[in-house]
Amino acid sequence: MKTWQKGVIGAAVAIVIGGIAWYSIYEQNQNVVTVQTGHVSREDLTSLVTASGEIRPKNYTNVLGEGIGKITEINVKEGDYVKQGDVLLHLESIQPAADVQAQQAALNASMEAMKASNASYDSAVATLAQRQSDLDKAKLDWQRSQLSYKEQLISRQDYDSAKAAYDGAVAAFTAAKAQVDQMGASREQARANADASAATLTHTRDVLRKTTYTAPISGIVSYIAVRVGENVVPGIQNAQGSFLMTISDMSVVTAEVKVDETDIATVKNGQTAEITIDALPNKTFMGHVTEVGELAILRTSGEAAMTETTANTEEARDFKVVVTLDSPPQSLRPGLSATAKIQTAHKMNVLSVPIQALAERSQKELDEAKNGNEHNITLAASNSDGENAQAKDIQGVFVIRVGKALFVPVQTGITGTTDIEVTNGLQEGDTIVTGSFKALRSLKPGAAVKIDNSVSKTDESTSS
Repeated sequence: MKTWQKGVIGAAVAIVIGGIAWYSIYEQNQNVVTVQTGHVSREDLTSLVTASGEIRPKNYTNVLGEGIGKITEINVKEGDYVKQGDVLLHLESIQPAADVQAQQAALNASMEAMKASNASYDSAVATLAQRQSDLDKAKLDWQRSQLSYKEQLISRQDYDSAKAAYDGAVAAFTAAKAQVDQMGASREQARANADASAATLTHTRDVLRKTTYTAPISGIVSYIAVRVGENVVPGIQNAQGSFLMTISDMSVVTAEVKVDETDIATVKNGQTAEITIDALPNKTFMGHVTEVGELAILRTSGEAAMTETTANTEEARDFKVVVTLDSPPQSLRPGLSATAKIQTAHKMNVLSVPIQALAERSQKELDEAKNGNEHNITLAASNSDGENAQAKDIQGVFVIRVGKALFVPVQTGITGTTDIEVTNGLQEGDTIVTGSFKALRSLKPGAAVKIDNSVSKTDESTSS
C-alpha cells in the first residue's frame, strides 16, 4: 500500500472517530440545562409591607361658616402659625352690632321695670304687715268691747264702733294681702321679661360673635378657601356651611397610607416603620403604626367596600393604616406624598434562600421524574380526588447534587426584601438553582445541569 493511501485511510479513521466523539458529547449535552446557583445561608430577615399615602396631621380642623355675611377682612395667610383664639377673619357686622345695642337697651329697660316691680312688691308687703298689726289691735279691742258690753260697762254705741273697727281692719288686711299677690305676679312678670330680654341679647351677641372667626386650635393655616368680598353662609340641615380654611396641628404628624388587602393581616399597632417623603429626598424618618383600618376601601374611588352599591364589586381593595412619625421635621406640610415601609416581622440567624429560587411543580410531574418518565407530564382532566392531589402544585427549590437538579419541597416563613426564610427541607450550604428565570420555569426535576454564574445580558433581561 502506498504512503498516500495510508494517509487517506488514517485521516478517514480520525474523522470517523472524531465524529463519533462529537456525537457522543452532543448527545450527552443535549438535555443539559445551563443554570446559575446560590447557597442556602443564614441571615437576619425583616419582613416589610410597603404602602403609599400622604402626610396628615393627627389633629386638624376645617373652619366652616356659622353666620351669614360678607367677608371684610382676612387676618392670616397660608403657612401662618396661629394660637387658639387668634382672630382669623371678620364678616360685615353692622346689623348684628345694632341688634346687640337695641337688645341691650331692651334688657336695661326690663331690669328697671323689674326693680320697680320689686319696690312695689316690697311696699305691698310692708302695707300688709301694717294691716296685720291694725287687725290684731282691732280684734283685741273688739274682744274687750264684747266683755264690757256684757257687763254693761260700755254703751251700745261704743260696742258697735269697736265691731265696725274690727270689720274694717279685716277688710283692709284682705285688700293688702291681695295687693301683695298682685305685686308678686307683676314682679314675676317683670323678671320673666328680663330673662327673655337677656336670652334675646345672648342670641344677638352670638350672631355678632359669628362675624369674627377665631382659631379653634393652635396650628398652621394650611389652606384658605375664601377671599375678601365673598359671602359666607351657615350650614342648614344636611348641607355644610361655607368652607373657609383648614388649620393643622403639626405637633403630631402621621402618614396615612393604603395597605393592600393581601398584606393587611400582618400589620399591627405598634410595629415600626420607615417613612420616606417625596418632598424630602434621601431622608428617612422613623415611626410606628398607631391605627389599622377595619373597613376595606375601593382602590380607585376610595369608597367603603361594604356599602350597598360597592359590596359586590371585584375591584381591588385597600385598608387605611396610620403611621405616626416619631420626630417629624418642621418643614412638613399636609398632603405631601409619603411611602411607609412597615416592619411586620423580624427573625435573626434563619436559613434563607433568594426569593427567585422558589419554584412550583405538580406531584404528577415529580412522580414521573422519579420514575424516569419525563417526556410527557400533561395531566388528563379528572374529577377524582386522586387526580386533583396529583395536579396540586408543590413549592420547592432545585438543589444541585451530582450534576443534577433535584426538586426539594420546602416550607417557608417570613419574606425579606430579596430572600425568604426556609423552615425545613434544606441545610445550610446547599447549592441551589437561582436562575435564570427561563431555566427555572422549564427545568425538569432530576435534569442534568451545567453551572454558569456569569450572568449574561440576555439572562438579565429575561429575568427582569
